[in-house]
Amino acid sequence: MTGAAPEARLVLDCAAQLGESPLWDAQEEALWFVDINGRAIHRYHPQSGAHAVAAVGEDIGCIGLTRGRALVAGMRSGVFLLARDGSVLRKLADNPEDRAWSRFNDGRVDPAGRFLVGTIDEERGGRAGLYRLDRSGLTKLLDGLMTSNGLAFSADGRTLFHADTPRFTVTRYAYDPATGALSDGEVFCRLDRDSTDRARPDGAALDVDGCYWTALYEGSRIQRWSPDGALLAEIPIPARCPTMVAFGGRDLKTLYVTTARAGRPEPELAQTPNAGGLFALDVDVPGRLEPLFDPDL
Repeated sequence: MTGAAPEARLVLDCAAQLGESPLWDAQEEALWFVDINGRAIHRYHPQSGAHAVAAVGEDIGCIGLTRGRALVAGMRSGVFLLARDGSVLRKLADNPEDRAWSRFNDGRVDPAGRFLVGTIDEERGGRAGLYRLDRSGLTKLLDGLMTSNGLAFSADGRTLFHADTPRFTVTRYAYDPATGALSDGEVFCRLDRDSTDRARPDGAALDVDGCYWTALYEGSRIQRWSPDGALLAEIPIPARCPTMVAFGGRDLKTLYVTTARAGRPEPELAQTPNAGGLFALDVDVPGRLEPLFDPDL
């Protein structure tokens, strides 16, 4: 980035309980995102200001766009193929963990069209995992996680970034786009768990320079990290809990940020009344369009 830091602006005051998984749809020129606790899928069209909400029947952690104009969704009970009105087309896989404490959380389509999706252990027991979904079903790639988060692929698809949010750590893995195999993990960056605000890495995206943008839950800011793990920028967000970032707009130079308001104390919400809203900022370096999920792969 050059010049002054961009300033985040509220673009949609939707009061999401737990906004997550923003995703730019280039064909519709719209941004999709979910409200996990609100059990809803949102669609926002920046040019017209149109905003539609589709209710779903259970907690919904993430979505991806698919070939065939549907959505792939990680929910509490499993991974589903959904119509764009939120109705279920078919269930693709069960959640292999105990739904009393586990639901699907962050997800991302890989360069070949598979869906990578992780879970959250809501009891903080370190039993969550990261999975790959293709026509053979779910394959576990990582286990022993607390909250699987922050998925992002390099431009060549050979590097996967992944955060375990309560451990304040982002790890970089070698990834084989041909097979979907994961290997050779190394720490990419680690936040200070002893910081006053306990800001920790949540959802993420990469720009075309290979820099990793991450939302800091409880940190009231987002960060940009260089490909070699150096902190390049911090930008404040007028909500205590930013949850995820996504590039959008025709030139992919608008960075959207979802936020949360669920469980936040009333004095905090009085100071940040737009918590749960969708924010945006203009950036110099664009992002990339996300691949489409292929349910027949």
